[in-house]
Amino acid sequence: MLALAAAATLTLLTAACGGDSGNSAEAEGGGQQATTLPEATTYGKVPNAPKDPEPNAPTEGEVLHPTRELQVHDAVGGTPIARLPVKQISSPTWVPVIKREGDWAQILLPTRPNGATGWIDTSGDAVESAENDYLVNVDLESFNLEILKDGQQVGQWTVGIGEPESPTPTGRAYIIASIEETVNDYSPIVLPLSYHSNSHESYGGGPGTVGIHTWPDDSFVGKANSDGCIRVTKDALDALAKLPLGTIVNIV
Repeated sequence: MLALAAAATLTLLTAACGGDSGNSAEAEGGGQQATTLPEATTYGKVPNAPKDPEPNAPTEGEVLHPTRELQVHDAVGGTPIARLPVKQISSPTWVPVIKREGDWAQILLPTRPNGATGWIDTSGDAVESAENDYLVNVDLESFNLEILKDGQQVGQWTVGIGEPESPTPTGRAYIIASIEETVNDYSPIVLPLSYHSNSHESYGGGPGTVGIHTWPDDSFVGKANSDGCIRVTKDALDALAKLPLGTIVNIV
């Protein structure tokens, strides 16, 4: 479930975190109508997507990977609003499920606006399903990040967060990719999240994707001094980089 992106993708993550639209598979049915739908990636915007009804609630742990490009709907059997590709920033797409109704799954989208959701039909061989036992909690007030497995804490660290002018957005985000650093030296790996900055439309040419990464020194620890990303120590990043894609990062 974890894949490293190509170096070219990294150039879009320079200032803090960015992204890549990735490669699209052929859309399911719908012909020309399907191709006009926005792509559900970190570059996408789906303004009419349903909002996350419980932005800090726990999930059942199910994550899905589309085996082909799927249409995303605004309700069970509803109007198509987006296309979910098989890749996100050159990593395989894995999205968390927040609700199930038969073959239909309501998923969290990696697009703007933050907290966007949609429904996909998972019948047949449309998706691969997996159970994710991990959860990341980030408490902005205490600058605390913890990793839980099956509800038990397996790691805890003090982190850096967004400054008041560009705060780290809160809500039920998730890890969408793992990118090996080859361009800059501030972090060996960057973990882009599904959320975006509410203050910056772009980071270094990318779409303003918020992410988790290290910094050249530990001056950030316990401080609000980033452009919105979550800065972590090297040992924290080592642990976070082992988590499956689609892992919820609950930011409060």
